[in-house]
Amino acid sequence: MSLLSHSRFAAWLRAVVGLFVAVVAVAGCSSDAEPAAEAGTRPIQTEKGAVEVPADPQRVVVLNGALAGYLYDLDVPVAAADTRVLGVTDRSGKFPPTWADDATEQGTQVVPIGQTVNVEFVASMQPDLIIGGGQGFPAKQSVDAYDQLSAIAPTVLVPGDVTDWQGQLKLLADVVDKGDKVNELITAYDDKLEQVAETVKAPEQQIGFFQSAADGKPKMILPNAALPTLLAELGFTADEQVVAKAGNPEINPSADWFNFSPELLTKVVDQPVVIVVPLSGAKSAADLAKDPMFAQLPAFKSKKVYELPATSYRPDYRGVMNTLDLIQEQFK
Repeated sequence: MSLLSHSRFAAWLRAVVGLFVAVVAVAGCSSDAEPAAEAGTRPIQTEKGAVEVPADPQRVVVLNGALAGYLYDLDVPVAAADTRVLGVTDRSGKFPPTWADDATEQGTQVVPIGQTVNVEFVASMQPDLIIGGGQGFPAKQSVDAYDQLSAIAPTVLVPGDVTDWQGQLKLLADVVDKGDKVNELITAYDDKLEQVAETVKAPEQQIGFFQSAADGKPKMILPNAALPTLLAELGFTADEQVVAKAGNPEINPSADWFNFSPELLTKVVDQPVVIVVPLSGAKSAADLAKDPMFAQLPAFKSKKVYELPATSYRPDYRGVMNTLDLIQEQFK
């Protein structure tokens, strides 16, 4: 939170929300205003209890870029969205490429990025629904600001332990009452998965999933994370002992990766096959292969190192469909 005291912040927030209510009241009398749809509400159950959400939301603010793509897939109007997606976009405010065209077409505004949620901006967007939570730092910000956000509009936080794209899609479809579209999307995925499975030759050996980060510190993706779980459906086998090899380091409950000492590199990344996921500003698999420390590893020696983009790391629906194409291309 800012340097304001809790009491001063609360007073400030009440003033902001009061101003927001006044603006909405005036906007209701203006022909130029675009007020939220008044189609009634419906209750949904969340970790914060029952929340009354609009039956047909028309001005949704999404506070985690990793969740915004689902709203476009479900044909829901997104008034504003946080653009941050781990390893894909930075703090520049550019829309992620997977849903940039949709955002431009809808006139979606960029949520300003800071150390805390810009509550004043959110209120200015006159949302009828706010969606936050999920994974990463943007998720923590919206969780921390839940009380302030829920004072502006119904707010739903996606639980941090719902990490797979199917779970996130179904949850958000329920929130915006678009369950009828879910079966269509999942059927398209199932058909593609079946088609790819028929042509892909999954490695028989165990696989390590290496996260290449801009800070240069070695990191491994957990075997139960979204990407390894997806590839398991195609017969790929993640190394389940990778955490033990690193000495069982302490891992944040919401994290899907872990750091380890460079001194343990040969012990932790000893898999015959390695998939590298470079995040924004990090070394590619080819760059890592030039590093003597990596060149000595089994997968690098035998040239069984593959690379997937950051959009495959925690893929949403569009990311997972693109990942299947990439897997089909690389593992013929």
